[in-house]
Amino acid sequence: MNEPGDRTVLFLCTGNYYRSRFAEVLFNAVAAERKLPWKAASRGLALERGMHNIGPMARSAVRELEALGVRDPEAVARFPIAVLLEDFEKAHRVIALKQTEHLPLMEERFPAWAEKIEFWHIDDEPGVLGLIERQIKELAASLG
Repeated sequence: MNEPGDRTVLFLCTGNYYRSRFAEVLFNAVAAERKLPWKAASRGLALERGMHNIGPMARSAVRELEALGVRDPEAVARFPIAVLLEDFEKAHRVIALKQTEHLPLMEERFPAWAEKIEFWHIDDEPGVLGLIERQIKELAASLG
């Protein structure tokens, strides 16, 4: 999937349905536009907690991506994926979207990685996609 020489940033959230998926798709669009040798992936730390998630990706996140001019039908059509140890091993950078929510899950499920990842401070609530967009643009600028 990645081109030779590409580096990977892995975005994590709880259900891989809203925040991390939005971050993944938007990052890939921004990285392609800026010709960065980076690709994003996203995974969930506790898919079982997303019992009210309907469909492959939150409709509000898809609508916001489309409003930003980002259309990636394949990326938004896949269902959430649980993170595995190999995902951490393949990533060059790992970012969890909310420290107070995701650090305890990391300590419980992947303790060896808990202190090796970055944490943003983005709550799981409506209206956070603009904040994720700003964080993604700052991240891309730091990589360029």
